[in-house]
Amino acid sequence: MSLDTVKHATETPDVEQPWAELGLKKDEYERIREILGRRPTGAELAMYSVMWSEHCSYKSSKVHLKQFGEKAPQNDAMLVGIGENAGVVDVGQGYAVTFKVESHNHPSYIEPYQGAATGVGGIVRDILAMGARPVAVVDPLRFGAADHPDTKRVLPGVVAGIGGYGNCLGLPNIGGEVVFDSCYQGNPLVNAGCIGVMRHEDIHLAKASGPGNKVILYGARTGGDGIGGVSVLASETFDDTKPTKRPAVQVGDPFQEKLLIECTLEVFREKLVAGIQDLGGAGLSCATSELASAGTGGMRVELDTVPLRDATLSPEEILMSESQERMCAIVEPQHVDRFMEICEKWDVIATVIGEVTDGERLEIFWHGEQIVDVPPGTVAHEGPTYHRPYARPEWQDALQADDAGRLPRPATAEELRAQVLQLVSSPNQASKAWVTDQYDRFVQGNTVLAQPEDAGMVRIDDKTNLGVAIATDGNGRYAKLDPYAGAQLALAESYRNVAASGAKPLAVSDCLNFGSPEDPAVMWQFAEATRGLADACLELGTPVTGGNVSLYNQTGDTAIHPTPVVAVLGVIDDVTRRTPIAFAEEGQLLYLLGDTREEFGGSAWSQVVHDHLGGLPPKVDLERERLLGEILIAASRDGMIDAAHDLSDGGLVQAVVESCLRGGNGARLIVPDGLDAFTFLFSESAGRAVVAVPRSEELRFTDMCGARGLPATRIGVVDGDAVDVQGEFSVPLAELREAYEATIPGLLA
Repeated sequence: MSLDTVKHATETPDVEQPWAELGLKKDEYERIREILGRRPTGAELAMYSVMWSEHCSYKSSKVHLKQFGEKAPQNDAMLVGIGENAGVVDVGQGYAVTFKVESHNHPSYIEPYQGAATGVGGIVRDILAMGARPVAVVDPLRFGAADHPDTKRVLPGVVAGIGGYGNCLGLPNIGGEVVFDSCYQGNPLVNAGCIGVMRHEDIHLAKASGPGNKVILYGARTGGDGIGGVSVLASETFDDTKPTKRPAVQVGDPFQEKLLIECTLEVFREKLVAGIQDLGGAGLSCATSELASAGTGGMRVELDTVPLRDATLSPEEILMSESQERMCAIVEPQHVDRFMEICEKWDVIATVIGEVTDGERLEIFWHGEQIVDVPPGTVAHEGPTYHRPYARPEWQDALQADDAGRLPRPATAEELRAQVLQLVSSPNQASKAWVTDQYDRFVQGNTVLAQPEDAGMVRIDDKTNLGVAIATDGNGRYAKLDPYAGAQLALAESYRNVAASGAKPLAVSDCLNFGSPEDPAVMWQFAEATRGLADACLELGTPVTGGNVSLYNQTGDTAIHPTPVVAVLGVIDDVTRRTPIAFAEEGQLLYLLGDTREEFGGSAWSQVVHDHLGGLPPKVDLERERLLGEILIAASRDGMIDAAHDLSDGGLVQAVVESCLRGGNGARLIVPDGLDAFTFLFSESAGRAVVAVPRSEELRFTDMCGARGLPATRIGVVDGDAVDVQGEFSVPLAELREAYEATIPGLLA
């Protein structure tokens, strides 16, 4: 077959092209023809198909995502916002931190190890491309029912992939979640996040400016793995009738990525780079079009100079390949030799594949023949914009009317005790050490908090002990009941977790996981969740710096629960002042902060004991969340508390059990006046935390809470070797530990 050049495409307007097979709609294909004034070449069609995919263009979501800009709070810490590889915030002392969360859901179901591993690799390169050294990763995960046979296939592979790649890079894995729910059966959520640190002056952006500057592709050779990977694979619904997508999953090499990281940081230090972009989703199609579009001119690329692992690849396949461990740099001619020397030092392949031009076109050639001639912005930033129809689903009223508060409650102290053990040993509440022990959480020596703490925390300056904390949270059950409130509860919990560690929440990244946008009910969920998150970020003063949308998370007609995962980044001036969750000293006084109400909709208790989902989620009071955060941060800084644990899934009893087991000490609890024991233990009211206060600090702490108007109720003391709810029941720590730690290993044995 002869090469489909621009000249040939102009002369053969009626050639049939596989636009539908590449995921394009008919009107999208016609729009491409309109833009070009002719039919596209095969290479151009490949580029538009991957760049206009849902995953890359956000064509169904961007009309809603613009709220994150329109409602953005004024925040002096924001240095780089939405639109770049990752957001950047000022954390003081001349340091900037970049962070982001992304998804690798569909690839991880098809090929769990490589799907998850390359998800880590991709997010690390996003952070690297901003000019930062990656310092930590996090991984929010969702799987199907814990006892389902396929979970035993997917979960171990995903965990091994995350651990294998991150451990080889020498990056501590400091946070995340593991959640089980049958709605994720056949469609797990594998979200990956990364934090990077740099000085303010080291920030780099993805743009190609300066005619004559060279375009250098460096890193791994381009292979046939990942052709149309996340770009196309993540832009359609899973269907058992379709052929396997295994070849579309990228294959990662963490040792190559480690060399790429060190090489890139060295060329940054020597200021050899005028613009840079990592190669992730859509590969070279993305890197070349985005760099050219964000720059001031055009770009000419000689595609046949790209180093290949497979010499049989066609130009279209090279442009679509999502092979890992690759970067694209814009380098001034006088710096090219030094750039190449550094790449050779680190054993990184580097090739000049083109140059920036003074035109306005992205031009790509194959052995001297022109195969691409496009306005780069139309590929990178001017894809379709869909105003998808959305409507509140008919079943929503009935779901909310099915109030969890009407479910049968334990009638005796023995039943109450049994349900505590049932909750603590349930897959979602049980220890995730089987997972997190496979990750190196303390490599580099700067981790000061990691799982199962409320937030992960790393030191970023050895002399001053400046540090940053991160938490990721999201409750799909809450969001199913009320997407608007569910998204706000996800933000509130992450915000609360960061504050509980002693860090001040600064900014947000998100990963919005939903079903098919072609379903009006799903689009309503997405629209409501996005609106809720934007409104809440404005009220809490935490801007969204960037993130990811993952749609088509469903199998056939069955969508996952709407699952907005929210990451909050915080800063702490001195990590030695951090607050852990462990009740470490006998005699500490336990205080419950916040108001407890009868709120059980979407609760862990309703799921574990009754397999029920219905009613309304807990009410959101963002002003209370802000006040609670301020109290927790001040108390941590001033030494008024020795431990703090936010209250969320499982309520007070889950938090107390975790803190007792973490510290090796029991607790005696007293049910406060006005509450029954069941509500006291299992309610999931938001805006609450339990803290351990040294006796010497009790007066100072309660005076602060009283002066600020935060309810603070003394509920017990750290004491003994059991969790003892006075007048109700007692459970020895040994029995709790066995229930808490045996579940996950037992399920995955």
